[in-house]
Amino acid sequence: MTSTTSKSAYWRGIRNGLPFLFVAIPFATLFGVVATEAGFNILETMGFSVLIIGGAAQFAAVQQMVDNSPTLIVIAIALAVNLRMAMYSAALVPYLGSAPLWQRVLLSYVLFDQNYALSVLEYEKRPEMSVGEKVAFFVGAATPIIPAWYGMTLVGALVGSQIPPEYALDFALPITFLSILAPAIRTLAHLLAAVVSVTAALIFAFLPFNLGLLVAAVLAMITGAQTELWLERRGKWT
Repeated sequence: MTSTTSKSAYWRGIRNGLPFLFVAIPFATLFGVVATEAGFNILETMGFSVLIIGGAAQFAAVQQMVDNSPTLIVIAIALAVNLRMAMYSAALVPYLGSAPLWQRVLLSYVLFDQNYALSVLEYEKRPEMSVGEKVAFFVGAATPIIPAWYGMTLVGALVGSQIPPEYALDFALPITFLSILAPAIRTLAHLLAAVVSVTAALIFAFLPFNLGLLVAAVLAMITGAQTELWLERRGKWT
């Protein structure tokens, strides 16, 4: 790998990551608004965004804290929402597992839905990429989003109360996940896991402290894993 190819991969990652600013900016702003309205000060609000960089988990944790849920429930819900990051990490091992430890530590911090989806697609499209190029692309895809996430969280925390409600910033959350989910459903296992998760979340919505999300996540993972095992066995038999 040369520095030229690494830089090229990095800038390609930046270009591919730029469109996600259209959802990251209002999403981060909305979190700043929600957190301050929930009673968090600026330092606490920014601490959430800087330490976690996990929008959905941040919203879930804040909501549970507003509802005065037990600490263990708050942690469990946030971990359940972010459990997909563990699956993302496992999926990235074939591509980035041989990178130096310090790089893997950095990548784990900047791992989120958008650059995971972009990177996997890029790696599959360009199998000739070296590990260094893959790391550069991954970091590049995160580069536009992270400063925007920090900065717009601060903006939301400072001026969120002045944003008119008709601007409906909460549209960012469903659009973000739909933009990632749609191209990710490429196998029967993915499809069944998605169907089970949605169905279970609706069925168990009556459970207190949003525990239905935990149930839905577990059932979806079991469904996806069992479907993949069934397909693998079926392939061996045929």
